[in-house]
Formats: sequence, structure tokens, C-alpha cells
Amino acid sequence: METTRESDLIEPVPDTAGTLELAEFLRWGRDLHQQGRYEDAAKAYQLILGLDRHNEEALVGHGRAVRRAVPRWHWEMLHDEERAELYDVAIRRAVAADPESLVLDIGAGSGLLAMMAARAGARQVVACEGQPSVAETTARVVRVAGYDDAVGVVSKMSTRMSVPADLPRRAGLLVTEIVDCGLLGEGILGTIAHAREHLLTPDATIMPSRARIIVQLVESAPLHRKNHVGKLYGFDLAPFNRLSTLEYFDSRLDRHEHRTLSEPLPVFDFDFYTDGAEPRRAEFQVRPTAAGKLHALAFWFEMELMPGITLTNAPGRGSHWKQAIQVLPVPPHVQPGEPVTLEAVHDGECVRFGVSVGGVRQEAEEAAE
Repeated sequence: METTRESDLIEPVPDTAGTLELAEFLRWGRDLHQQGRYEDAAKAYQLILGLDRHNEEALVGHGRAVRRAVPRWHWEMLHDEERAELYDVAIRRAVAADPESLVLDIGAGSGLLAMMAARAGARQVVACEGQPSVAETTARVVRVAGYDDAVGVVSKMSTRMSVPADLPRRAGLLVTEIVDCGLLGEGILGTIAHAREHLLTPDATIMPSRARIIVQLVESAPLHRKNHVGKLYGFDLAPFNRLSTLEYFDSRLDRHEHRTLSEPLPVFDFDFYTDGAEPRRAEFQVRPTAAGKLHALAFWFEMELMPGITLTNAPGRGSHWKQAIQVLPVPPHVQPGEPVTLEAVHDGECVRFGVSVGGVRQEAEEAAE
């Protein structure tokens, strides 16, 4: 079983620690941090601490670099009880069906799902984590929890893994949750397609198995203000909108004053046993349920882990994923008697929408003009 490897840095750390002055190492760490190369900076400071484990600048620098490299949402995700409980139930069911199957956890993070598989009786689990600092910590978590005899951690992107170099054999169970609020933003389609071809047995169980994206028309000036500005304080600040988010951002719909202007509408269905990352486009006629100003499109996913076990980040559920929000640069008025043409597009990694009301098209790209 392969253990954590601290490789895949942008630039290999030179093996010359003994020949460099400590001040040069510290300068190197600061430079890497300023360049935004936080994983490299963390490694540099770690080398310094190997020479002087009480060096205050290295201790502070290492902490800052790691915390910039590791997003804060990890902690909110770990406290998402519904997400954890549903995955645990699904994993127990899958492992019970074949405890001898090798389990592959892609995007392992803290190692929680990998340890759930081991706790459920899986004999061998490989936890794949692409961020070196996270992977190193994952190995520690697994060891402290007492599952290091069953769970090995590989510090590598799964799309760079192969059999038998990184896996002793093809896995019979894939467990992953590399999804964002809009489902596709962490590359789940391409990642699973690669795993099916290179890392999984032909009859492997894939978790999640299916997913669906659902959208709803929303009136909400507060949400619109999160991504657009006009005249304020005696100045026209509208040119700043050239920097606004062109696609979606995450937010909790129920924490903002809003009115829904349509029923929820399914726009994309995905089967992770067969689908790849090929772009898709679909067009719908949406009948507004109320008159109002269409400020935004709120969308979310329903993700089937196994038949009968579904996880969602729908509004009001408290999911750490929140909802995906795409605001329109010039919100049109909609009426119940006037259908809205909605175009849904994804490029394999991101979903976006175009809206036409009365023949006038609205989409996020206009914000950049």
C-alpha cells in the first residue's frame, strides 16, 4: 500500500538545505508566498523548520501558507451532518456487498470517507488527495484514528494515477464528492470518466451514481448587489462591473430577501457510470409563476449516492455547499403570461444560463462588456 508522497509541487524543492543560509531560505519562503505559490512556500518553511524547529518566522510563514492553500470550506463541510450521515449509510451498504473490493476515495480531504469505508469492513482503501499539505495531514488523521493498516494515502491527482504504480489493482468501489455548489465545478465528470477507464473494474460501484441540476428564477435585489454596482455616494461605479463574476457564485438563498418567480426546473441529468465531460446545451420555456424583476437564477443539485440515498443542496437544507447563484447584469421584468426562454449550457466543468425575455437575451458574459 502506497503512503503519502510529497511530490507534484510546481517546482521541485532543491535538496541543498545544508548549503543555504537560513536567511536565504526565509527569503525564498517569503518570495514563494508573495507569488501565490502557497504549497511551495509551505514546503520551503518546512525545510527551514527541519533546520531550526523553533524559528518563529518559519512557524508563522508555514501556518500562513498552509491556510492560504487549504480553503476554509473544509471545516464547514466536515460539520455537514446530513452529508456525512448519508455517505456513511451508502458506504456501509456498498462495502457490505463486497468487503474484498479495493476502495478508491478521490479527493479524500480529511480522509473521512476513506475511514468510513474501512470502518464498514473494507480490507483495503486508497485515499487520493491532490493537495500535498492536505494529503500529509490526511495520513496523520488516518494514523491517529487507527486505520492506517487499511487506508493508504496517495498525494497525487487521480488523473495522474495508474495501476499498479498507485493502486495495487483496479478498484471495485469509487467514493468521491468532488462537487461544488453547481455540481460540476471541481471536475467530477472528467475525473470519474478517467477513473472508469484507468482505475476501476468494469463492474465497479460508483458513488455518487447519478445527479441532476435544478434551476429556479429569482427576484432578489440583495443577491444582485453581491455582484453588481451602480451609482453610489455621488459617483458612477458601474465600470467596476467589468470585474464582476461572469458565472455563478455560492450563497444561501434563504438568507437573502427574495421571491421565487418560477417553479424549480430540472435542466441536466448525469449518469456517472456513462457520462463524460463533453459540453451540453439545452433550451427550455419557463412560465413565470409571478410578476417581478428577474435578478438571478438560483440552482442546485440532487446527487444519488446509491439507489434510495440522495444528497441535495436545495434551498433551506443547510448544506455546506449552499446554492449556486448567477445574476443577470440587466434584470428583465417577467410576467406569468410571457414565457421565458432559458438556455442551459455546461462545458464539462461549469454551468451557465442565458435568458431571453421578449426576444431580448440576457447572460452573464454581457457584464464584461
